[in-house]
Amino acid sequence: MFYEHQLPRPWDKGAEHKLFKDALEQVELADRLGFEYVWEVEHHFLEEYSHSSAPEVFLAAASQRTSKIRLGHGIVLLPSAYNHTARVVERINTLDLLSDGRVDFGTGESSSNAELDGFAVARDSKRAQWEEHLEVATRMMVEEPFAGWDGEWIQMPPRNVIPKPHQKPHPPLWVACSQRETIHLAATKGIGALTFAFVEPNEARHWVDDYYRTIASEECVPAGFEVNANMASILPLMCHEHEPTAIDRGIDGAHFFGYALGHFYVYGHHQPGVTDVWEEFERNRSQFGFDRATAAQKKVELKAQLESDGVLSLRGAIGTPDQIRGLLLQYEEAGIDQVIFISQAGRNRHEDICESMELFATEVMPEFAERDPAHQKAKAERLAPAIEEALARREDPRSTDPEYRLTMPAFATGPQPPQ
Repeated sequence: MFYEHQLPRPWDKGAEHKLFKDALEQVELADRLGFEYVWEVEHHFLEEYSHSSAPEVFLAAASQRTSKIRLGHGIVLLPSAYNHTARVVERINTLDLLSDGRVDFGTGESSSNAELDGFAVARDSKRAQWEEHLEVATRMMVEEPFAGWDGEWIQMPPRNVIPKPHQKPHPPLWVACSQRETIHLAATKGIGALTFAFVEPNEARHWVDDYYRTIASEECVPAGFEVNANMASILPLMCHEHEPTAIDRGIDGAHFFGYALGHFYVYGHHQPGVTDVWEEFERNRSQFGFDRATAAQKKVELKAQLESDGVLSLRGAIGTPDQIRGLLLQYEEAGIDQVIFISQAGRNRHEDICESMELFATEVMPEFAERDPAHQKAKAERLAPAIEEALARREDPRSTDPEYRLTMPAFATGPQPPQ
């Protein structure tokens, strides 16, 4: 399950409070039903589209209401103007301890002007910043003490970054991907690809093939001290026995998700505190590809997007259990390791989301869960030699330079201990 914490205008008193409480109830339900992951974004200033600016707080709360579900940062923004790398590591490690080792550490850089300009992150250097900060973050997790860094984007003296994570050597690493080139980059670094793009199974198959081919090549030099070879794909979800009910309950939320994403990342002109994204969505949705009539076609084979008269319309896993099963079988056959569902979107109702999750978990999920261990075992055996070779190409954790005096005076000036 995936959370942006969407909250379309108008905002009633207490709306944000209810939003977060409902989301926690959904995560608690997902844990009981057997969903394996909850993914939480980090976004800033993206009104209505995402009110999830402090994912570490939400996931910490979720960790204490659940016992099995993995807690995924999808993602933490790494350029240090957003979050200093040492603070990111301290929070990830603490959450990993509190959750008994259930954290997945997804990272990224963002591409919205609202966030980049808001934190003065230069667009032309954000990728380089992400790469350097990821390297530093993984070293902070395993080096005792962290041996320091003097790079272009971060400079820090040796310090023991504590606490250390519960999972060793560190939680699984992922990166947000919306383009094929980023998925390839993920493979070169031996980290999971969170494909936050609505792709069809046939297209996903090409991405999967390149990803695993790259993992098994000399091009793969892990960014961390463990390889996380996994690909995830994202879809809207609203499951109901009656297709028209599923559409009525879920299609507007899915479409608002897509429209608001475009508003902040592609075509929008936003005035903070003034622009009503939901009102614009209702007025303009069809011309931007979110035609309700197209997506509400009955008795169709589900796809990420449906097309009619040249108009694309997001549909995804909005339909009956049988329809959703057929769609997921295609992703399974394409080699996708994990499907991430968006249900909390637009004005989708909490009660409908919970009912949908329960029906999906009862009617669809068991057969995939039953097959998954065999898939994972076969994949692990197939990749084991390549992963061993990749890790051999990765530089080991460092020891502190013996010439560096590790003593940290309590004060910058003042009496010093005898030499």
